[in-house]
Amino acid sequence: MSTSKKLGLMALSAAATILVPVAAFAQEHAAAGAGANGNDVKMWASAGAGFAIGLGVLGGTAGQGRAAAAALEGISRNPGAAARIQTPMILALALIESLVLLSFVIAFFLTGVAQK
Repeated sequence: MSTSKKLGLMALSAAATILVPVAAFAQEHAAAGAGANGNDVKMWASAGAGFAIGLGVLGGTAGQGRAAAAALEGISRNPGAAARIQTPMILALALIESLVLLSFVIAFFLTGVAQK
């Protein structure tokens, strides 16, 4: 898959991530019997939360895989620099993982909003 196709797919995924939670809260409360209920908001907020976790994990694993591959390639080219490469790699992996955990927390906030 070419880079432009990957970027297009990522842009489409980002747009969907933004639009799904917006759609959950866009509808105003209607008069009784008009067809609007609180379950619609809960449904869309839960769908947005699941989508947010999925994208966060997908991006995090892709980033961690590329970081580890680059570090291992650097170590294989210069085995004497393994200690100097390993420490920044572990720091980078921890920072990437913190972003994945942040998406998990945001998803919990979305489902918490849906419970109210």
